[in-house]
This record gives sequence, C-alpha cells and structure tokens, in this order.
Amino acid sequence: MNQMVIEHLDPAVWRVTPPGKVRSIVAIFTHMHNMRVKWVRLTAPHLKVPRQLKKADCTPEQARAGLAESAARCEEMLAEALGGGGRVEKFHRDGWARPWPVGVEMLCYMVAHEAHHRGQICMLAHQMGFPLPVAVMAGIWNWEKLWRESGAPEKVAGKQKRRGLKSSVIMKSRRKKLRGRDEK
Repeated sequence: MNQMVIEHLDPAVWRVTPPGKVRSIVAIFTHMHNMRVKWVRLTAPHLKVPRQLKKADCTPEQARAGLAESAARCEEMLAEALGGGGRVEKFHRDGWARPWPVGVEMLCYMVAHEAHHRGQICMLAHQMGFPLPVAVMAGIWNWEKLWRESGAPEKVAGKQKRRGLKSSVIMKSRRKKLRGRDEK
C-alpha cells in the first residue's frame, strides 16, 4: 500500500512543510520505515537490520526501497513470532516501553501504526492540493487484489474470494428473509 501511495504522489508534495507543527510527507514515510527498523533491531536483532532513512535527503525512490526492505524484515520477524519455534519471544515497540508477549497484539499494533500514518499522508496530500487519484484511494482497500499482486499463493487468494462470494450470497438470503417479514 505504501508503495502504491508513493508511486502516485505528486513529487511536488514530497518535501512541502505543512503549516503548524505537522510532519512533512517525507518525514512521515521515513518515520514509518525507521520505526520498523527499531522494531526489528529491538525484537529480532538476529535478523539483518535495515539502514535508517534520513528525512533531510530521502527521495521517493529511497523511501520505496527502504520500506520494501523493512517490510521484508518485519515479515520475517512476524513469521518467527507468530509461527512459533522462532527466536522472537517479546515485541519491543520502543526502548522506553515494556515489552509485550508476541501474538496478535504485536501484529495489530504494527498495522495500526502503518494505517495511522498512511492516513496522515493521504490527508496531507489532499489538504495541500495534491490529492491522490481515486483509484489509489480505493485501491489501498482492495486487499484481495493487493494480496494477489504481492505474490500470495493463488489457492489462498482463491479461498478468500470464494468466502467473500459465499458471504454475499448469505447476505442476499438474509435480506430476502427480512423483506418477507416487512411485507407481512
């Protein structure tokens, strides 16, 4: 999703400093990457820790490369943490915070952090006169397509698709039953 947003962001908005005490878009993307780096460094130091990005000279291309690398390390860290048998036993969000046991909370925290900042970026771009295309804004919510495009096994993506179809059939059936009650 971050890759899609950067790809379609107008380059003119990359370094614009918004009014007030607000981070620029480049500062937000570098923060997202650097937090991932911190999570890997503190939680799974046995993994290759990516280099941090500096907001002062980070280009969109460097941000895309850095985010791709930090995403790969986070994926490895999560696989060890959630798959069991790995060396990851506690999630260290930051040096000042108490470590958490690994589990769904770890994943939820990471997803919430990313989504929060991606929302900030989309809002800032819009407020500064550089809105992202509607296809991109809608595209970051098309998780099935993103899942397939990321190289996920077709079998898994297919199950999700069938499950979605099944649930829509169930919902239609429920709507019919409700309409039947209203007519009586």
